[in-house]
Amino acid sequence: MFSRFKKDEAAAKRAAPTAAVTSASPALPAAGAARPAVPGARQPAPAPGKSPADMVAADREKKRKERLMELKVELHRRLLDNLNLAAIETASETSLKQEIAALTSEALDEMSVALNKDDRITLNQELYDEVMGLGPLEPLLKDETVNDILVNGPNRIFVERGGKLVLTDVVFKNERHLLRIIDKIVSAVGRRVDESNPYCDARLADGSRFNCMVPPIAVDGSLVSIRKFKKDKLGIPDLVKFGAFTEEMAAYLQAAVSTRLNIIVSGGTGSGKTTTLNALSSFIDNHERVLTIEDTAELQLQQVHVGRMESRPANVEGKGAVTQRDCLRNALRMRPDRIIVGETRGEEVIDMLQAMNTGHDGSMTTIHANSARDGISRLENMIAMAGIEMPLKAVRSQISAAVNLIVQASRLQDGSRRMTSITEITGMEGDVISMQEIFRYERLGIEPSGKIIGRFNATGVRSHYSDRFRQWGFELPASIYEPIV
Repeated sequence: MFSRFKKDEAAAKRAAPTAAVTSASPALPAAGAARPAVPGARQPAPAPGKSPADMVAADREKKRKERLMELKVELHRRLLDNLNLAAIETASETSLKQEIAALTSEALDEMSVALNKDDRITLNQELYDEVMGLGPLEPLLKDETVNDILVNGPNRIFVERGGKLVLTDVVFKNERHLLRIIDKIVSAVGRRVDESNPYCDARLADGSRFNCMVPPIAVDGSLVSIRKFKKDKLGIPDLVKFGAFTEEMAAYLQAAVSTRLNIIVSGGTGSGKTTTLNALSSFIDNHERVLTIEDTAELQLQQVHVGRMESRPANVEGKGAVTQRDCLRNALRMRPDRIIVGETRGEEVIDMLQAMNTGHDGSMTTIHANSARDGISRLENMIAMAGIEMPLKAVRSQISAAVNLIVQASRLQDGSRRMTSITEITGMEGDVISMQEIFRYERLGIEPSGKIIGRFNATGVRSHYSDRFRQWGFELPASIYEPIV
């Protein structure tokens, strides 16, 4: 049995002489079995709003999960001791699941443990996820309704569904179990995380963005955040349908991208900046050469001629780091028509502005800011942090010449994401960068359910780039600039 995937018996004994558990091991209590009452012990009072029957049912379910967790840990150890890990790399999912189910059945018989059919199916699937996947996180990664997975230590795992955070009943066995899954993720992309390097950015096999921080920096257990990768690319029609912006705004943005205006997408964490940038890139002509630069590759450009670059952290010796700025400098020598930087957060802002000012019109990037005016301040601060000593007026002149449009994405308190502002930069007035807002999102109220009531509206200001749009063949009707009264 298990001839294809099981280790040689002699080798297994040498690797783990104490791995086997004798059949004399005591059987675990049956699911739902009540613990014997201790004479004189104080019984817990029923929780408010819960009947004694509900308390008993909840206690049974808790014991069942604890029992399955203990079994899973023991069986996973046995699998690692007995499976030929080199052989299972080429095994099909079906055949490997069959082998795991057979080995699990054999082990349960040895341990004198009886499980019903549903528990066996659950246990076999969780063991498969432990061996080939990411353990307890695997069901959450497969759940299409989950957008983000947030782990605060081994016993508190939250997910975001529909813009709202929800605590799940998924748990890890302990901190060691969680660290093992983290190490499995980061080692797959050639990175490491330990006490000397306690945080890491990585990318899962499906493209999802992964970030972690481990003890001692993470005080109450390792912190993990996973921003799931959308398999279905959201285009402009999808975002209009979801209410992220209007068709008039989409027509304006199509003209802006097609006529090669330099665009910055601004917003907070989780506001939809990368999704917006992906959607805007759909307006880029297929004949243009586009280079993308990111810390963690997330952009999903649909063009034919796309070159993707990803920065790299230093190795164990502190060498070999390749920053976004290094990639950006090299990209300028690769004959790009447009350069798209996933996120500008540091000294690479200098090279990004230089690229926008030196013939790479139509370049785009994202920044963290709460408004268009704040976005300009952020650019100024990043230039100052880069150690470039320039007069403030010269810095602002450089920004006003490089950036044409700022698209503000926001996440409202009901979890919805909206394009709350589209603002043009029109030049300098003295020492101040002049700006004009073309579209904005107006909040009108809030429903009893907490949903925000609002509408998109034009400001009545005609685009500063109307002549440019017309010269490139985009005749936008004057009506799209008229506000709703």
